Amino acid sequence: MVPRQIRYLLAVAEHKNFTRAADALGVSQPGLSQQIKQLEDYLGTTLFDRTGRSIRLTDAGETYVAHARKALFELEAGWRALQEVEDLSRGVLRVACTPSFTESLMPKWVHSFHEHYPNVHVYLSEMSLDAIEGALCADESDIGVGFTDVRTEGIQVTPLFEERATLVVSSTHPLRCAGVAITSAQLASLPLVMLVEGFAARTYADAYFRAHKIAPNIAIEANSISAVLRIVQLGGMATVLPQVSGDVPTGLSHLDLPEPITSRTVAILERQRVHRTAAAKAFANIVMSSTRQLGLASSFIDDDRHRADGTVVRTPRG
Repeated sequence: MVPRQIRYLLAVAEHKNFTRAADALGVSQPGLSQQIKQLEDYLGTTLFDRTGRSIRLTDAGETYVAHARKALFELEAGWRALQEVEDLSRGVLRVACTPSFTESLMPKWVHSFHEHYPNVHVYLSEMSLDAIEGALCADESDIGVGFTDVRTEGIQVTPLFEERATLVVSSTHPLRCAGVAITSAQLASLPLVMLVEGFAARTYADAYFRAHKIAPNIAIEANSISAVLRIVQLGGMATVLPQVSGDVPTGLSHLDLPEPITSRTVAILERQRVHRTAAAKAFANIVMSSTRQLGLASSFIDDDRHRADGTVVRTPRG
């Protein structure tokens, strides 16, 4: 048995059709069918019921596929480990982060990593917190930057710092120029451009509005933080977003909201009990070092790692 046959098996199980599976794999349908037949002969059992209009896994096939997925997962992890060397003279790093970080800290972190390890290829993906958890568990990302409120078992959480939501306006906005605290009534009357529902930052803002009985005047919604900030830069409109660093984008200002808002804890996210690549270790160290230099770090940064259930996993440094 070879990994190719496992890939073929999983593709047919997913597509429930030999032709579609062959197209997805980029192989011929007869060649795919032959490989599956050889696998069935090797195992001494039938994996697929081919009697209907669409094929389906037999009971034996269902059982075997569950183990095959795990086997392929480990084989691919082993392949990446072989490609990696501890001095990081080559390798791959797959980073996932929530959208707000792609507009603030993440570009600096990735750039710094590249300067230190120019021969390590970096894949940076922007996704929701739930998607980051899924990508880590599916071994599609090596490390993530999100928040401590994860909901998936098996995710290690390394807290970094607290972030708070602020009102973001243009540097020429009347509220910015007035230099006085904004009131709840003013906030309710402001035309806002907000992220669409589903983004963590929008959920966070909506919770704030509800908690303080503010009916926001949301005039524009967008599915990109870049678009939101560019609209705000044009003047007249505002948005509520987390302030995740001391840096303020050109042409923008952060104003305190009229009522206290519960902060969230930014964190490094990784999967428990798997080989932690040298690249992931190095990137985590860069993130934590940068956090300290920016003055964002608190007592959070230590050697403790936290499970989704809140328990602590002691992890040796490095």
